[in-house]
Amino acid sequence: MVKRIVAGLLAAFAVVCLAASVDANQATQAELESIQGIGPSIAAKILDERRKGPFKDWQDMIDRVNGVGQSNAAKFSAQGLTINGAAYRGAKPAAKKDDHNKAAQPAAQAADAKASGPATK
Repeated sequence: MVKRIVAGLLAAFAVVCLAASVDANQATQAELESIQGIGPSIAAKILDERRKGPFKDWQDMIDRVNGVGQSNAAKFSAQGLTINGAAYRGAKPAAKKDDHNKAAQPAAQAADAKASGPATK
């Protein structure tokens, strides 16, 4: 009984995941706006550029649509936007400033320790 419930939940989850994908070359304005971060302005720009021809890949979209850079492309892709069924595989969104500083602290401390020479007793 428990196995059937788990299997049913997994099947429902898979359907939701597959339904969340929105292809920029096929989507309507409303479907584009369903992606978090894409408002009416960017959706209209995507549709205007798409009328000139379909997007070949993510880089083509980044080059043609003002307001869609690598960071936004990564965010939109994470929300389910695809180009010809492909997710964005470019640069990841920039790390938050706090995350960057935390990662840099141990390296900076090690560099300081090395520069000061061996510890003496």
